[in-house]
Amino acid sequence: MRIAVAGATGNIGSLTAAVLERQGHEVVRISRSLGVDLRKGEGLDGVLAGVEAVVDAINAPPADEAATVEFFGATTRNLLAAEERAGVGHHVLLSIVGIHDIGGNAHYAGKREQERLVAEGPVPWTIVPFTQFHDFAAMVTSWTEQDGVATIAPLLVRPIAPSDVADILAEIATGEAKGRYVDVAGPEPHDLVDMARRTNQARGREVRLVPTWSGIFGASMAGEVLLPGEGARIAPTTFDEWLATQKPAEEV
Repeated sequence: MRIAVAGATGNIGSLTAAVLERQGHEVVRISRSLGVDLRKGEGLDGVLAGVEAVVDAINAPPADEAATVEFFGATTRNLLAAEERAGVGHHVLLSIVGIHDIGGNAHYAGKREQERLVAEGPVPWTIVPFTQFHDFAAMVTSWTEQDGVATIAPLLVRPIAPSDVADILAEIATGEAKGRYVDVAGPEPHDLVDMARRTNQARGREVRLVPTWSGIFGASMAGEVLLPGEGARIAPTTFDEWLATQKPAEEV
């Protein structure tokens, strides 16, 4: 198949493109750095010619809720419109478990807008909600760290390996549209603070963590709201297996 990946230079997008190519598919990479501007809709008609399916794994730059919703809204409208013109038969959206039960989070508000547009749009679609990735905890501490100290919310999550996310997105992109897919999660629940501590140690970084609900993730995300619902699909790779692949920067 000829499959386009939007956000192809990002973490999940690049992994998904690589999986599809290993399977023998022709991958069209969509990224602003590669000459396609989703926000303006520039360059889409050319790259989508002959494309049968699109995987949307784009991310939004840090911003407030209004700007994030506007970004995801503009990029999604432009992508869907171009897909309709090109006759694309399947739009696959990478989404997040639990976003419809949480307010006050700009990124989640943007993802809800993205889901709404895809579900109401002209292209057959599959929305795939994933739990947080294994590298999410350390990424959060990188956002807040100052002088070796980082705040982090004690979220309960069931993290999933980025490589498993890519495998599942590639599988779904090569099949028929399924509408809203079941939640997809990793095999075990974990505390985000412990995940951050262990990941930073594995990478050779000492960061003092301060658990708090007063940071970027509020108390509305406490409890089990980020865990998958009943009937979830469980990916195989454990956090410990993923952690074993993490090395200090000087060893990479």
